[in-house]
Amino acid sequence: MRTLLLLLIILIAAISGCLSEKPQNNEPVEINVAAAADLYNAFTEIGKMFENETGNKVVFSFGSTGNLATQIEGGAPFDVFAAANIAYIDRLKEKGLLINDSVQLYAQGRIVLAVNKNSGLKIENLSELLDPRIKKVAIANPEHAPYGLAAKQALQTAGVWENIQPRLVYGENVRQILIYIQRGEAEAGIVSLSIANVPEINFILIDDKMHEPLNQAMGIISSTKKERTAREFVAYINTRGRPVMKKYGFLLPGEFH
Repeated sequence: MRTLLLLLIILIAAISGCLSEKPQNNEPVEINVAAAADLYNAFTEIGKMFENETGNKVVFSFGSTGNLATQIEGGAPFDVFAAANIAYIDRLKEKGLLINDSVQLYAQGRIVLAVNKNSGLKIENLSELLDPRIKKVAIANPEHAPYGLAAKQALQTAGVWENIQPRLVYGENVRQILIYIQRGEAEAGIVSLSIANVPEINFILIDDKMHEPLNQAMGIISSTKKERTAREFVAYINTRGRPVMKKYGFLLPGEFH
């Protein structure tokens, strides 16, 4: 009986230790979040809000969803993964790399046709990208960037994919594509609505029927040692963070199917 009681006390102490992630000196808990590049503006703002309200710290690694997923599969020490396409979340979940009940949708993204203002070009649809004055059209690599895949699908739907091949310039993610267009290294390109509002470019929204939906999901990495804080951050995105996501052009859960 005494042995059973001792084991019970040890178990309770162990569970309490896991749940209490605050060090004894009450220093902030720091979590590492792998986030799709389209989230740069929104998550940077939400991260600051979360830090101010909780006292904990969020360190972001922004990149293409496919590359981040590969890093997680290789054991990268992230606590949370926010992907630009739910397919990558499903892949990691099937491999046991995500905590099942933490997986949830948080947004649906949109793509825009962006043009460098100094180019003097006014483009109102994707077919106009075949204008001979346009030498380079930039998109994220569709092999590992969901927004690049959506761009490819839209160009295919518009019937210009084959003819535009000689002009295409690929980047690792949509933020890199935005930089190409801002600098004039490409006259035009396709980026996410969430990062498009910058002084150097004009942009128009691309009809979302021209590509598969960019349903974005997130989850907690199963190997995390900071599950409690990770859960707090994931919940924060879908509660206090919703107005910020909306501000940057995302549709929110409940607004899409």
